[in-house]
Amino acid sequence: MLAVDWGTTSLRGAWLDDRGQALEERAFPRGILSVAPGEFPSVFQTCFGDWMQRPGAWCLMSGMVGSKQGWLEAPYCACPAGFAEVAATLSWVEPARIAIVSGLCCENDGIPDVMRGEETQIFGALQLLGRQEALVVLPGTHSKWVRVQAGRIQSFATFMTGEFFALLRQHSILSRTLPASDGDFDSDAFDQGVTHALRSNSLLHTAFSARTLSLFDRLPVAALPSYLSGLVIGEELRAQTLQRTTEVVIIGSASLTQRYQQALALQHIPAQCVGAEATWAGLWAMAQTLSPNLLK
Repeated sequence: MLAVDWGTTSLRGAWLDDRGQALEERAFPRGILSVAPGEFPSVFQTCFGDWMQRPGAWCLMSGMVGSKQGWLEAPYCACPAGFAEVAATLSWVEPARIAIVSGLCCENDGIPDVMRGEETQIFGALQLLGRQEALVVLPGTHSKWVRVQAGRIQSFATFMTGEFFALLRQHSILSRTLPASDGDFDSDAFDQGVTHALRSNSLLHTAFSARTLSLFDRLPVAALPSYLSGLVIGEELRAQTLQRTTEVVIIGSASLTQRYQQALALQHIPAQCVGAEATWAGLWAMAQTLSPNLLK
């Protein structure tokens, strides 16, 4: 089976054996934003055509490839949803050969929320950790906080943490104070930012401290990006209802999971981290719910 994670800016694929283990992996800078309408089949063929020529090969994809801007729009599956519900709503690009995993949708106080790709990572992490219950966070441009019960995603909420960091970093008055590059991560400055955010009431107020601390030489310029990162992540954590008895599962890249784990530790909240392997595990787990007749 070919497992594909096709996002907004990147394209990853893995060839999985009959136990779901990745035998080979490939990555390309061919996210959906770089693919013109009608060119998805040719990009797919260029990147993975040789794999798909293998006997019995078929492909399961997740991510923004199923969005309106993707190869084929896959309808959202409503929460609560588990493996079975998501597998039942697969969108087939080619019958019994290439399918796209639907995203998930839910409503919070009458406002809809959506995800594409994260659901696959969550299901994969549950498989890897052997869990049916979890509070999960997926850090990123649009972070997701997800509650899982009985192996099913009950609800989730999106926080534009990474995007706000980029906006403040590049397009606000703070950009004139911050160094041109982020440089090395400053753990102490990050902790200071998280702590300040947790004790305050609004990022609209705390963000300005990144300017004034520098203005009065209370924080080195080189430490400002780490401090600002702490502010926005701290703001995200402040919005959660967390208890010291609740372990959080963090899914994502090492650099981001480390920051969230460190920020949670300031509140004495335990955390467990899962990396990129969650995607392949999730796609494989969903594949196991399909009837063999679908792949004949």
